[in-house]
Amino acid sequence: MSTSFLLLPIFFPLVVGLLSYLISFPTERSRRWFYGTVICLTTVFTWLAILRCPADSFTMFRFTDKLTIAFRMDGAARLFSALSATLWPLTMIYAWDYMRHEGHLRMFWSFFTASFGVTLGIAFSANMMTMYLFYELLTLATLPLVMQPMTQKAIKAGIKYVIYSMSGAALAFIGLVFLIVNDGQDFSMGGHLASYSGSRTMLLTIFVLSFVGFGVKAAIWPLHAWLPAAAVAPTPVTALLHAVAVVKAGAFACIRLTYYAFGTTAVEGSWAQYTVMALAIITIVFGSCMSLKQQHFKRRLAYSTVSNLSYILFAVSLMTAEALTASFLHLIFHSVIKIMAFFAAGAVLHYGKREYVDELEGVGKYMPLTFACFTVASCALTGIPPFNGFVSKWYIALAAMHTYHPMQIIGFAALLLSALLTAIYMFQVVVRAWFPSKEAILPLPGTIHEASGLMTVPMVLLAAACLLMGLFPQWLLDLIREAVQLG
Repeated sequence: MSTSFLLLPIFFPLVVGLLSYLISFPTERSRRWFYGTVICLTTVFTWLAILRCPADSFTMFRFTDKLTIAFRMDGAARLFSALSATLWPLTMIYAWDYMRHEGHLRMFWSFFTASFGVTLGIAFSANMMTMYLFYELLTLATLPLVMQPMTQKAIKAGIKYVIYSMSGAALAFIGLVFLIVNDGQDFSMGGHLASYSGSRTMLLTIFVLSFVGFGVKAAIWPLHAWLPAAAVAPTPVTALLHAVAVVKAGAFACIRLTYYAFGTTAVEGSWAQYTVMALAIITIVFGSCMSLKQQHFKRRLAYSTVSNLSYILFAVSLMTAEALTASFLHLIFHSVIKIMAFFAAGAVLHYGKREYVDELEGVGKYMPLTFACFTVASCALTGIPPFNGFVSKWYIALAAMHTYHPMQIIGFAALLLSALLTAIYMFQVVVRAWFPSKEAILPLPGTIHEASGLMTVPMVLLAAACLLMGLFPQWLLDLIREAVQLG
């Protein structure tokens, strides 16, 4: 299969999604069939590309010898695109029920579908210029989703999202120019700047600025505030933002920048490495502390995402092959865990009309399947065996402890503290739902009931995945190790 096939999973949902905004569907059923077909076909195209496309580059446009729009199916692309292609259809099924009575559905489904193609464009990018283009397109494609309710609060969240994203893009653009000028923008494992003979201070400064720029979408401190604000969006949107479409694209971009563009040899052991590592460590602890403080259910999960994304960034900053494997492992595992947690929170909001943690007393009795899945998510996110979160956090901790530098030791301590805080803020919800206090005002019978099958089936599948991945992680570890070696 030719590498040019990569254009199909990227541009099919992107073009069809945008053009579908002009279509007026006569019934909700016809809308479901249309978008369900487009998204499922995109998933099929993506998996065909993953399994059949060779690791060759395909140049779509060549502006100059150095400026090209090109795509390539390497190991990292296979991992990130497989994650996107697996979770997008599950979110679509969930959204069929959740979005049924929401407004602005034409806008939602159009940009929901287009964002799928843009995310795959980031995954399949063969160089920094292509990734940067789709990275910016992702901001434009997901902005209408963040603002979907079109309330004053949603519009303010959208404005904040754009300001932060564009600020990060400006910093990342500096790195893009530097890499193009120094012939280092094509992605390959080890990067191209190991033999850079210019100013090392300039190289390290630009690396830090670029890392922080791409890290904005990964909600790195202190540029994280857009993510909790975006919790105002509908749950299918926040689930995608926190699991694949935006924040994981930011983490993936930081991986590409560090291991495939600059290369670890050019940065390892420098003040630049320990600067980005320090920012990741601060974000891990800060996000966990803020989650503990939050009483709004979705905002608590949002700050949890801020913390857990920096587990990935911390692993990236360790700059070893072992840490790269651990970062991809946590990127995948956290996506599965967090999308399930948001699905559960959305089900409670949709069927129970409860937004705050102190309103969840006794709700587990009325929504047993939803809170069983949320309990699994809590165990996995905390890092309790045999769930998958334990495995990825274990490998990040191992990678940190294999180099006895004081910063790595501090990072290891931050992981332990974050695990403790995660257990507190996640199990506070679980305990309230299953074991209400005697003074609690319980829901009246008939006022709340279990979510529909369209919501619970994706949650159950994800819960089963959390357990199976935790019990049998070796196949995925081997797959990731092989994938990053192919780089």
